[in-house]
Amino acid sequence: MTSFDSTPTPTAWRALFVLTVVLMMLATTGWTAVRHQTGPRTLLAAELTAWHKARIQGRALPSPDAGPTRLAAFFASVGTGAGARLAADYPRVVGNLDGAPVTLRYRANRKALAASWSKEKDRVADPALTADGHHEAVRRMHRFRALMDEDRQILAFDPSGAGRVAEVFGDLDRAERVSVIVPGVDTNLLTFQKTNRKYTAPVGMAQSLYAAERAAAPRVPTAVIAWADYTSPVGVGVDSAIGRLAESGARRLTALTEALPGNSRVALFCHSYGSVVCGVAARGLPARVEDVAVAGSPGMRAENVAGLGTSARVWATRDGDDWIQDVPHLEVGGLGHGEDPVTPEFGARVVSAARAVGHTGYFEPGTESVHNFAAIGVGAYDGISCAAGDDSCRLGIAAA
Repeated sequence: MTSFDSTPTPTAWRALFVLTVVLMMLATTGWTAVRHQTGPRTLLAAELTAWHKARIQGRALPSPDAGPTRLAAFFASVGTGAGARLAADYPRVVGNLDGAPVTLRYRANRKALAASWSKEKDRVADPALTADGHHEAVRRMHRFRALMDEDRQILAFDPSGAGRVAEVFGDLDRAERVSVIVPGVDTNLLTFQKTNRKYTAPVGMAQSLYAAERAAAPRVPTAVIAWADYTSPVGVGVDSAIGRLAESGARRLTALTEALPGNSRVALFCHSYGSVVCGVAARGLPARVEDVAVAGSPGMRAENVAGLGTSARVWATRDGDDWIQDVPHLEVGGLGHGEDPVTPEFGARVVSAARAVGHTGYFEPGTESVHNFAAIGVGAYDGISCAAGDDSCRLGIAAA
């Protein structure tokens, strides 16, 4: 311990700084910055009740929590016709089952979206709504309608609270390489896609990465998932400084990677607080996850790559004017997320983020960061540009 009668060590100064920041957060945001909203869960609850009582082909339906392997085996055993009936009868359940065929999930989520759009449309017409409530209902109605477009492949959808959603770009069933984008704070249904500053939102990030991957390896079947299917912290508050939401997100992320169809190789691209989610998930990820790349990371809740407990290659990047570099990278009593992943001590493969600007610029087309992410995603490791300007980040990797 450091006595107040002596000069604190640099580590102690950092710890004191973190505690001061936390106290300021508590004074301004309260003990939690997450909006604990209630939402339209009645229909989902009714479907779950009916699902648990239902039978098909003389068999009880598996628990939605049975796990991706068992759920995949169940849907394979009942056949496409029975699966389609289940998607039609229980769209809110099937649309979110890791292990169900992805085409069934797309179909189920389109039906669930249509029902949510209709419900929100009725809510917009409610004269009892406040001005703020009406504004939010209009935004949600427009978001649901946009997600219903025929060319969109919605892999997960839950409108309750702030909402969760995931979307696929490319053919997930045939992909040899699958990239999953894990975004950070303030990610929800309404921020899933943006018109202004398009590439700061999950949909724009995924579109940019998918285009870059196709340009990097036109003959490699790829797919990219914009994965906003976890509850993220709201703003820079206490929940963004601890691991509680990362732990629940990590469980969902692990289930997703286990449930992906075929034998595709998987890369995770984790931005900001999303890198905390990926760090917590790392130890339990399946072997098919070969690469984990973080950008603008506050830490991965580990002191080094070995502490992550994963066999995946770990990559990191940060541009020169990202404010996250000023956040103390340490963990004190559960606060903070550990060592900075771009430091030599952490041991990640550090790649260039040239031309990226600020904390949210890593997926902008034309940046070195998105070029490097694409090379990692398709396994073209010899095309990666290292932050050090040499080949140090590529050492020990055979070119694909």
